[in-house]
Amino acid sequence: MTWSHRILISFSIASLSFADEGMWLFNRFPIDTVKQKYATAVSPEFLDNLRLATVRMGGSGGAIVSPAGLLLTNEHVVAACLAALSTGANDYLQDGFYAASPAEEKRCSGIEAKVLIGMEDVTAKFPVPQKKVAASQASERETVIAGLEKECAAHAGETCEVVNLFSGSRFELNRYKRYTDVRLVFAPEQQVAFFGRERDSITYLRYGLDVAFARLYEDGKPAVTPHFLKWSNEDLKEGDLVFATGNPRTTVRETTAAQLTFYRDTLLPLQLARLAKRIAALGEFSAKSEENQRRADPQRVVFLEEYKSVAGKLIGLRDDRLVLRKTVFDGKIRRAVEADTKLGNDAGKVWDQVATAYKNWAPSERAYQILEAEPAPGSNLFRLARALVRGQKIDANLDIDEPLEIAFLTQYLEELKDLAEHGGPRGEKDKEIKLKEILGGQTPQAASEAFVRSSHLQNARDRRQLSANPDALANSEDGMIRLAQLLEPAAQRIRKKHEEAILAVDASAAAQIAQYRYRLFGDAEYPDATGAPRVEFGVLKSYTDRAGVNEPYAATFSGMFYRRNNQGPYQVPDRWIQAKLSLNEVTPLDFVSTCDIGGGEDGAPTVNRVGELVGIEFDGNLESLPNTYLYTDDQARAVHVATEGIAEALEKVYRANGLLKELGLGVTSTAQSAARDGRQISSQTHPLH
Repeated sequence: MTWSHRILISFSIASLSFADEGMWLFNRFPIDTVKQKYATAVSPEFLDNLRLATVRMGGSGGAIVSPAGLLLTNEHVVAACLAALSTGANDYLQDGFYAASPAEEKRCSGIEAKVLIGMEDVTAKFPVPQKKVAASQASERETVIAGLEKECAAHAGETCEVVNLFSGSRFELNRYKRYTDVRLVFAPEQQVAFFGRERDSITYLRYGLDVAFARLYEDGKPAVTPHFLKWSNEDLKEGDLVFATGNPRTTVRETTAAQLTFYRDTLLPLQLARLAKRIAALGEFSAKSEENQRRADPQRVVFLEEYKSVAGKLIGLRDDRLVLRKTVFDGKIRRAVEADTKLGNDAGKVWDQVATAYKNWAPSERAYQILEAEPAPGSNLFRLARALVRGQKIDANLDIDEPLEIAFLTQYLEELKDLAEHGGPRGEKDKEIKLKEILGGQTPQAASEAFVRSSHLQNARDRRQLSANPDALANSEDGMIRLAQLLEPAAQRIRKKHEEAILAVDASAAAQIAQYRYRLFGDAEYPDATGAPRVEFGVLKSYTDRAGVNEPYAATFSGMFYRRNNQGPYQVPDRWIQAKLSLNEVTPLDFVSTCDIGGGEDGAPTVNRVGELVGIEFDGNLESLPNTYLYTDDQARAVHVATEGIAEALEKVYRANGLLKELGLGVTSTAQSAARDGRQISSQTHPLH
């Protein structure tokens, strides 16, 4: 293939992507694209300051907003800290927290923040990727990674991490400055931070003040942070260009059309059906008493969140345009690969291998989900039992609620019964499942009661004894241990089958396709997300959702007060009721953008053209979930908390004048606020339910 031919093919393929698509590395940002589309020059200094003012906090993020280490993130990122700091006299989750002076700032044990201070291309230190990924090659890579990270940390005294990009086509060594002393400064009531609770999660319109302030400390003093993000004083407008950062979790955009078809027709529908049954079972359990409802509510929220996430992905994949677009894209990439004389026609067969593997595997997916991938959802006792049987590390903090355990296990035994009797690839009996020994002639309900009530795994001492004594474990009469042991042969069989049929193909095929794409595009394409820092760009943009409702680019304070009856998940805290008349209700509280974010960007900053902070990310809408597989900006939106709304709440509701002063914000009168925000944002007054 000639160079000019490759360029033409690259442009043809690139035309299938969307203008705001991409989770870009800071040192590979598409400056020319942004300049051409938005007439905005993005300088290296702009990107450096944005990177050095962004922190990584576990799987989430935050923004440094003052030269004295003040940090802005989401309330849910520090929720565990709020709970740990609470006492009988002070419930900081319920009532919020504000340290009016540095002496009142409280340390969050277990929370640390990291700032990306350096990136180095270390690809030359790794073996050249082969067409087929062998176990020895993967092992060699891990050895090189461990050596580089150790050498880096020892030399620089920093935290270092090697990032695998384009499935081994490129490797980068990231260096981080680490802050281990993080202290809480401010958090609102959880009722307003998680306004609407699970009903509104992963949706839009949103009215959540999901924010918290903390401070970075070094040597017992507030950290000196010369790189910080200045608070913007400009009003948000439709069409504004913004830049977002974060640590997006794994995306699978190198997935083939055949894999998407498998997810759409097999994997996701199975997951959805299993979740629906458990949600229904919890509903029946909760209806029996208020106490049952209290017990079931935390797990019900988890199941509902997961159900909404899976459903959103499935709805997206059932849009034929998405799979068609992927099919066309695959075809263009494949033809480009086959036209490359250095690769040849055989190189294109990787797409056929993937399609065949997933087609053959599909009848076994249900057994895999039930026996291995997600056995006994909700049952912490079974999680403990399986971990002990497999010699794995156990979670000592799992809560055990016997009535709930019986409900969850009953559901699971009913699944096992149906799988054993009708779950073979052609609907025949699955003889690997020892159904007679598991049920012992009882109903799933009676058998689950026997297993749970004869178990002592809720006792930490018993768990430690079993973990330390393989003979005692093998001969244990504990009901849950016996159940895990009875299921282990069938689980091991289906796991091995999955490894051979799917994981092996995924490893080799994904690597080959990623390497082909990198050969075509080079650094003009962004790599799949890996949980490492990225930067994105997009615009504030209204849209029409799947129900045909026109959604505005911003949601204002007024939406918090016209929810029906001000109760349940839409109950506004008392101090907000008292402050209502002083609030400028057309001030944006949340807004949406076309930024190509993913999970893991919670709390990370969003800035305008000049690098000033305009918001922080905290969610995506339901239509954004299929972006895991393929980006589209038709309806998918990132959801941000607006700095305008944060400032309005700090001043009018919380009277946090010290915090406002540190942010460089003056206190305004109600009349001044109303005059400044005389704009109107459409679709803000229609009734919500």
